[in-house]
Amino acid sequence: MNHVIRAVRPDEWAKVKDIRLASLQDPAAPVAFLETYEGALAQPDSFWQARASGSAPGHGGRSVQFIAEAPDGAWSGTVTLLVEEAGATVFLGATSERAQGHLVGVFVRPERRGTGLLGALIDAALDWAWSLEEPWLARVRLHVHEGNPRAQAAYRKLGFVATGISLPLEGSPSVTPGRELELAIDCP
Repeated sequence: MNHVIRAVRPDEWAKVKDIRLASLQDPAAPVAFLETYEGALAQPDSFWQARASGSAPGHGGRSVQFIAEAPDGAWSGTVTLLVEEAGATVFLGATSERAQGHLVGVFVRPERRGTGLLGALIDAALDWAWSLEEPWLARVRLHVHEGNPRAQAAYRKLGFVATGISLPLEGSPSVTPGRELELAIDCP
């Protein structure tokens, strides 16, 4: 694998932008992300600066973005873990019944898939989630489109299980209609 898995730094906003744009150009993007390439490309630099700063540890955000950095400095993959507080309005307008983590923005460049980077990125996010004391997170969840069986299989291989919850996706031109299936993993 030969990659370093680490959290982003606030000054890396341009690379945060680059990997997000790459993820949105992936053929699976219409069923993997709730954002379009065109929408992300139109965001000003200040958006990406705030995103990088808010996803760096120790900068007051309730999320951390992890990246897989190759020896040449290129970013080969990313995942972000959001902390959802109990009672908060979360994904697609649902209410979080408990404090939990939510994995979003999962992406590994096509040429690096099947190399273990996905597992390494998710392990880093889970390690961070399980290390939190306030709030303590009993589980981490993610949502995967019903039309994305490859991602479903990859997450199940990493220990995520279906919760039986699915949410409808409709009404937005950036979203492929269908259902988002919730998968989760409990704190060991």
